[in-house]
Amino acid sequence: MADTPRTRQPRCFLVYALAPADMPASRANHEFNDFIADRDLPLVVFHDHFIGQAGGMAVFFVETSAARDALLDGEHLPGWAVSMHPLIFARSPAAFDEQIAFTLKAYRDQDWEQLQRESRPSYGDPRAEAESAQEVAVERE
Repeated sequence: MADTPRTRQPRCFLVYALAPADMPASRANHEFNDFIADRDLPLVVFHDHFIGQAGGMAVFFVETSAARDALLDGEHLPGWAVSMHPLIFARSPAAFDEQIAFTLKAYRDQDWEQLQRESRPSYGDPRAEAESAQEVAVERE
């Protein structure tokens, strides 16, 4: 990724990837999962898939220049539209978690630890949604 800044200090990188429009969502789901599972890449600390155009986002912890180069210089997800962005406050997996807590508290007056303890019902079928890139509703009584 020639246009991605070559940071020198450890930090997390956000990867945003859109599959080609003609790629079936199930194939895109598997390709994205294979990408984040690649043990030659930095530690992945978060990922999710998109509804609509198939694709996904991931956060990688890039601790060394070798890890940075593996992420930025590799030919990942050929044919996809991929952008990578080094993050400012998320300089480690713990700092990524702390940034979630800070954002919730500062902008919505919510407590991250309390939200983590909440048991909310499932509103759909995430596996089916990842395979189809479509929202799958679950009937409620």
